[in-house]
Amino acid sequence: MEDNVLKHVSINEIEKQKEIAYRVKELNSGLSLSACVITYGCQQNENDSEKLKAYLSAMGYLLTDSPEDAKVIIFNTCAVREGAEDRVLGNLGALKHRKLKEDDLVIGICGCMAQQEEVAKKIKSKFRHVDMVFGTHSLHRFPEILYSVLKNRERKFDIVNCDGFIAEGVEQLREDKFRAWVSVMYGCNNFCSYCIVPYVRGRERSRAPEKIIEEVKDLASKGYKEITLLGQNVNSYGNDLDADIDFADLIREVNKIDGILRIKFMTSHPKDISDKLIDAMAECEKVVPYLHLPFQSGSNRILDKMNRRYNREKYLSIIEKVKEKIPGIALSSDVIVGFPNETYEDFKETLNLVEKVRFDTLFTFIYSKRPGTPAAEMEDGITDAEKHKNFNELLELQNKISREINDSYVGKEYEILVEGISKNNPDMMTGRTGTNKIVNFASKTASVGELARVKITSAQTWALIGEEI
Repeated sequence: MEDNVLKHVSINEIEKQKEIAYRVKELNSGLSLSACVITYGCQQNENDSEKLKAYLSAMGYLLTDSPEDAKVIIFNTCAVREGAEDRVLGNLGALKHRKLKEDDLVIGICGCMAQQEEVAKKIKSKFRHVDMVFGTHSLHRFPEILYSVLKNRERKFDIVNCDGFIAEGVEQLREDKFRAWVSVMYGCNNFCSYCIVPYVRGRERSRAPEKIIEEVKDLASKGYKEITLLGQNVNSYGNDLDADIDFADLIREVNKIDGILRIKFMTSHPKDISDKLIDAMAECEKVVPYLHLPFQSGSNRILDKMNRRYNREKYLSIIEKVKEKIPGIALSSDVIVGFPNETYEDFKETLNLVEKVRFDTLFTFIYSKRPGTPAAEMEDGITDAEKHKNFNELLELQNKISREINDSYVGKEYEILVEGISKNNPDMMTGRTGTNKIVNFASKTASVGELARVKITSAQTWALIGEEI
């Protein structure tokens, strides 16, 4: 990639932000203040929120999950579906009266939704109680933005487009002590016709492999057992680097790191998945037997309108190779129901593909129009009632398949990475198999972050029940 496209935020800039974070701490000296970060959307947003929390902690704030207790409230937003945006705007509106009573309350919005100029303008004019708006490319400047709000009592809007920038050295406050997200790249070049991500996350930028390896080694030294390699399209990792490395090579390097027990990755794009990557998945013993590979539609006509750049035959060919190389692999996918002018014949092709592949899990969504995308301009003669009917039919089929697959686990033993106490039953522990199955199990000895041997005794549609042996 040309020098004027791929650049790194300077170390001096990152150090400057750390110094400003300390100034915020001095401003708040003697006060016991809490901060709350509310996250919407994908794993990349969760990863970004861990960076925001690290900054807030360095500024002296106590972190809370309750916005009612916080003096700084940050909404880290998603722009992929309209419903998420509506929830954010509703929550922002609900804080207006509280802001009138609490002049020292600071409200901010960041992330993909905030990166859209029209949204930023709307918040600036109609949500005047919101103190700061900053986009996906400004996260590393969060201390400077917050300091300006606190010190100068002014609203701050920081929406910039700098596709080529990567900010290394921003610390994270990890949610867990045994599993961690590790970004390998940022942005997306695919421009699927329905998707806003390339417009708000920018073009693809791969992190240097040595930086990724350094981060994973550091996590391993701190006791982390599971790593999830993150990117909007990890399969195109390295395309923009001078180094001769791709995602398959990167996985093999991460696999060599002592202490790491499990390697996951997401998200993959079918057009970029290679035989080389499938071989690496099969041969690297730490890579879990689980693949999330979105297909979005089983209809070639709809896939073409979506600009997905593969067809159902290509997708099914990939799945066949994966199943052959990695027997017993668990598969999950994303699918959109109700894309503009998707007929029932198109939808039946989706049902047919689901029956052929037999996914363990399917993340299903009704199409959400995103302003500024090509699909938003497409004519659509399909009613909402038809879309919801098809959506429910797909759910019914997938629930049946998921339950049948889960039933096949009963009576068998698996290694479970223990995540904690079950939310549904405080007398049981919960964890996941290498195939990403949630397992709730009885145990008196299991420890969080460790592996436990569990025999599956019964199955549900979305979880397994077992007992430690």
